[in-house]
Amino acid sequence: MLANVRIVLVNTSLPANIGAAARAMKTMGITSLFLVEPKVFPSAEATSLASGASDVLVNARVVATLEEAVGDCSLVLGTSARSRTIPWPLMDARQAGEAVRMESGTQQVAIVFGREDRGLTNDELQRCNYHVCIPSDDEYGVLNVAAAVQVISYEVRMAHLLAAEQPVPEGQRMPVQFLHWDQEVVPHGDMERFYEHFERMMVDTGFLSPDNPRQLMARARRLFGRVRLDRIEYNMWRGIFTRLQEIAAELSLLKKKPKE
Repeated sequence: MLANVRIVLVNTSLPANIGAAARAMKTMGITSLFLVEPKVFPSAEATSLASGASDVLVNARVVATLEEAVGDCSLVLGTSARSRTIPWPLMDARQAGEAVRMESGTQQVAIVFGREDRGLTNDELQRCNYHVCIPSDDEYGVLNVAAAVQVISYEVRMAHLLAAEQPVPEGQRMPVQFLHWDQEVVPHGDMERFYEHFERMMVDTGFLSPDNPRQLMARARRLFGRVRLDRIEYNMWRGIFTRLQEIAAELSLLKKKPKE
């Protein structure tokens, strides 16, 4: 039921938090754990805190970058406790559970948790389709990373269990981008290549200055991450980018050509 759901921990400092997160995952039936540059792993302390979930740690994948952890995922949710300079599509934990349920039946889904002291960076959050916030108390909103994993994992499991008992009413369904589509949604790794191509095209056409990029790429990521392209739409846009680059190159040659 939850085989396509993975938990991603970024730069975790304390091995105890990795072990406690593994335990939290397994109690909810989630067993796929990715660790992005953990400070210490493997660790006897992590195994001790896992308390019966050591198999999650044994099978955990340690990778060097967030991109490696989520590259094959069609939906990436980044947990965040802070408001950001550029507002991003935001879900609470319950909405995230339902979104994961609807996507994970056929696609890989990642839920990303940041560092104990400062969470995820802006750059990392911009690589996520949606941000997830756990609505904690205003007077004390400090939530341990393993506790956050427990809350989100619980909501994911409950969404699956409730859907199995009764279909979701029409008026309570998630937005269209989470419904079954006629084409597969492009995974995160391909979208990173899309953004690279998009940025090169804007530079080549003179729309974007590398010396003064402003927040254009961040807003482009927010736009396309919210829309979520399928394969045909992806190929169409890549073709448009390529043609615009060709036109820009042709115009540049005409300007350089000496007049007769």
